[in-house]
Amino acid sequence: MSAFEQRMQEYITMINEAAAQYVSAEAFKGRESEGLSVMLDAMSYSLENGGKRIRPLLTLEFCRVCGGDPRAALPLALGIEMIHTYSLIHDDLPCMDNDDMRRGKPSNHKAYGYANALLAGDGLLTLAFETVLGAKELSAEKRAAAGCLLAEAAGCSGMIAGQVMDLANEERSATADDLAATDRLKTGELIRAAAVMGCIAAGASGEQTAAAEGYCAAVGLAFQIVDDILDVTSSESVLGKPIGSDSENGKSTYVSLLGLERSGELAAELTDKAKSALDIFGDEGEFLAELADKLSSRKS
Repeated sequence: MSAFEQRMQEYITMINEAAAQYVSAEAFKGRESEGLSVMLDAMSYSLENGGKRIRPLLTLEFCRVCGGDPRAALPLALGIEMIHTYSLIHDDLPCMDNDDMRRGKPSNHKAYGYANALLAGDGLLTLAFETVLGAKELSAEKRAAAGCLLAEAAGCSGMIAGQVMDLANEERSATADDLAATDRLKTGELIRAAAVMGCIAAGASGEQTAAAEGYCAAVGLAFQIVDDILDVTSSESVLGKPIGSDSENGKSTYVSLLGLERSGELAAELTDKAKSALDIFGDEGEFLAELADKLSSRKS
């Protein structure tokens, strides 16, 4: 096992164990109810259903490279993953993307019903802030800064604004610039927040935080371009979710606007740009550089 794979596995184990702990009956001891039991089942169904864990990985690793203890940042990492998971539950709903599969399993609304899926998303959204603000190993100042950043990134001027724009793109002939503006908010803001929350936990310098933001801006856009490429070149069995829906609905994508070859080139250029942003970290940035390469060359 390479050093990259070992650290990746350590982080994913930390995140998965924390996810199971925070969305468990034991975590809500003294607050039990019939409704809570239903919600914990629905919330854990999606939160513990695998995934790449890219956002919490960024929180933990940027905390480390900036001189902090990744374990102290774990509640922040889990909070960002809760927000991401809630957004996926809502994205899959019939009123949004109307997808029946997610990560190889029925979407939350197919497993628990429309109403409970909506509420499970709401539950993860609110639990995310309870988790971040309860990060006991961080100062109150750091917890407040992380909570405010997360609210801004996930809110009506960030991820939610991007989702509104994404839905609007279905009704118009969107340009590549439209897609980039959408993805900067819908995908990029949460990725940026993940990294910066790690910087906050570590007490990073302004230069380190700016480098993290530069890295994430490039990685986030490359990630979305690769998603569009895989929607054309991969299969549902590999991706664990329906493919080709954008094309069937006449929705503009990077591939439909730029072509497969140019889309691949652009993803590679953005990956190189992301790695260049890591120069400030020297050899400590190697994990993040390899992560950018892995995300750009992924098959699922």
